[in-house]
Amino acid sequence: MMSARFARAGLRATQFSVPRTAAVNGIRSYATPAQETRAPVALFGVDGTYASALYTASAKSAALDQTARAIASLGETLKADKKLVTILGAPMLTIADKQSIVEELAKIAGTDKAGILKNFLETLAENNRLGSLEGVCEKFATLMGAHRGEIDLNITSAQELDAKTLSRLEKAVSKSQFSQGKKLKVVAKVNPDLVGGLVVEIGDRTVDLSVSSKIAKMNKALSDAL
Repeated sequence: MMSARFARAGLRATQFSVPRTAAVNGIRSYATPAQETRAPVALFGVDGTYASALYTASAKSAALDQTARAIASLGETLKADKKLVTILGAPMLTIADKQSIVEELAKIAGTDKAGILKNFLETLAENNRLGSLEGVCEKFATLMGAHRGEIDLNITSAQELDAKTLSRLEKAVSKSQFSQGKKLKVVAKVNPDLVGGLVVEIGDRTVDLSVSSKIAKMNKALSDAL
């Protein structure tokens, strides 16, 4: 697991704090975009702010695709290693700890010719925001989807669906009015609480075909009748 590389740093006990002015300046250094390099959609929250700042910095350097690949790699690593996520969010990290962590994350991310991603990771570290990295990865993917004219098709099932089933669902939805003629980006999720069936979300439209939903409706009908 990748978390093993960070364990020593994550368990150190000396706290490092960054002045408020440094934190603010850290964001501003990325977030002064020219009109043509602004994020395609407005995102909110700390992770949304940082993701938008990274998008702007990458767009200015014509490195969006490169950054997207690097962020995707980091995102997959964080999803697979929750211990690493815990370490990144640890409040008791020294400057040396953070430098070591940034170096390891940069290696995972891969090619970074313009140095944009490493600088960004250093900004997160300086501002005590490494714990937001997983959320930043998710929000950056949202920005890239909007940049490419994609629309998310979220398919949640009680059990993991195979590629053939997902492809059939994507094809069916793409022919509907809800796709808005845009390219669909399938995001498959698993939620055992659904019991069975599916929940399909696209844009602001949700179609709940789950067994749990049917049971809830049945229970309500019985309660109303009694």
